Amino acid sequence: MIKNVLLLGGSGFVGTWIANRLSQMGTCVTIPTRRRERNKANIMLPTVEVVEANINDEAALVELMRDQDVVINLVGILHDHDSQLPYGKRFGAAHAELPKKIIAAMKQAGVRRLVHMSALGADVNGPSEYLRSKGEGEAAVMAAAKDLDVTVFRPSVIFGVGDNFLNTFANILKLAPVFAAGCLSAKFQPVYVGNVADAFVSCIEDIKTFGQRYELCGPKVYTLRELVEYVGVISGNKRPVYQLNDFWAYLQAGLLWLLPDPPMSPDNLRSMDVDNMASAEGQVYPGWSPAALEAIAPTYLGKVLPKSKLDDFRYHAGR
Repeated sequence: MIKNVLLLGGSGFVGTWIANRLSQMGTCVTIPTRRRERNKANIMLPTVEVVEANINDEAALVELMRDQDVVINLVGILHDHDSQLPYGKRFGAAHAELPKKIIAAMKQAGVRRLVHMSALGADVNGPSEYLRSKGEGEAAVMAAAKDLDVTVFRPSVIFGVGDNFLNTFANILKLAPVFAAGCLSAKFQPVYVGNVADAFVSCIEDIKTFGQRYELCGPKVYTLRELVEYVGVISGNKRPVYQLNDFWAYLQAGLLWLLPDPPMSPDNLRSMDVDNMASAEGQVYPGWSPAALEAIAPTYLGKVLPKSKLDDFRYHAGR
């Protein structure tokens, strides 16, 4: 029986949902972070302990894994200003090197179960630094399947209350008279964060998932244009949407990349060269029945729907 879970990246968007799910089950969860005071939502959860630690330090990782039954790795970043080939230092540290350190620490600490978040389209030969670094980390985890009980998930873009996906479109549409961007024909198959969290939690003790890699996608494929237009309609901020050619798209992305919390970067554009949707050879998670975007998005983006403290309670409860 699983009693203790080490949740790396647990302070992020998906991590908060998984921590909620595990806490509801009475599972003890340890979430390492550099700044404990920034994790109030997780600190308030029963059975969840938030500790300050540097997970890039191999000795610290081994110590964190003492007495743990499972390690879940959600660590990921979207931007790296140290752009180079095949990928920048931050991408390399978070996506490629950390999984290798986790595997080594697990072997040293005697922990066998690892659930790892990769990304749809992850490929060591992919078009972007993000996808290449994610691909290397995923390859390292799958290579460890001979020694550890590993499961890899490859989600599409994830939406839900507090996301940085649909909310980004909504914030731009609220302020700008028009929406202009490149890659408007790029395809996505967005997946609800609650479904992603359920998959991570339900697979932990399912031996049939050991050594497997699953794609997590929503029920419908959309173009970027369709998503932006839909968000405009449900948020009450419908705007004209214009396609930029490659020159202007990369210029725009390069300027946005300079912001402290950039909504877009040139590397993001390169990632969209590969459609973010289920592949023909991809494996579907057993019993997978994802919620439709149209059933969820209006509950947190809709202009006419009331917002209340109950929404916050549901979010922090992972419901």
